[in-house]
Amino acid sequence: MIPSAVLFDCDGVIVDSEPILFDLLTGDLARHGLPLSADEMERLFIGGTIPGVQARARELGAHLPDDWVDDFYVRLYTRLAQGAPLVPGIEAVLDALDAAGIPYAVGSNGSDRKMQVTLGQHPSIMRRLSGRTFSGQTLGKPKPAPDLYLHAAAFLGVAPQACVVVEDSPTGARAAKAAGMRCFGFAPHGSGTALVNEGATLFRAMSDLPGLLGL
Repeated sequence: MIPSAVLFDCDGVIVDSEPILFDLLTGDLARHGLPLSADEMERLFIGGTIPGVQARARELGAHLPDDWVDDFYVRLYTRLAQGAPLVPGIEAVLDALDAAGIPYAVGSNGSDRKMQVTLGQHPSIMRRLSGRTFSGQTLGKPKPAPDLYLHAAAFLGVAPQACVVVEDSPTGARAAKAAGMRCFGFAPHGSGTALVNEGATLFRAMSDLPGLLGL
């Protein structure tokens, strides 16, 4: 069934920013007493918030200072501003949605500032998304709470059950499920098992998404 609206996560779905984030985060945690493998980093932190990372990392033994979140954001934004490429194929997906007259929005656990830094590097994408990017941190209800996606759906004037969510994290897939929305789980790397376990329909290439949406 063709959806009435499509709601996208940002990092890892529209912009390929997660390698930059995880490279910086891995180094930080190691320096503060918590060395983790790439698989452990993804399992523990993908789809979360930086304040959430601080809390969880401290539980696991990291000695992060109280001002770490603010300091990390400053360094992260600097790194992202040096270049955050689009996920290959995402522009063609938005083209297909525009051609079909299907509205879309972004719901991210990242901050509004982070989306300005990453999406702002791509003016044609930013123009399409103007006024339709929503932060779970700003809303005060980050994923896996359903509020962010419910807020985006209400903004578009579309019932939750008529929306589709595109996510790359199990945290986001849980939010979609809690909101009563179908979820397509983007997993260009790895098994994608965690997404499937949260009820998402797995796909590997963004170029496959228009067909999955019935476009």
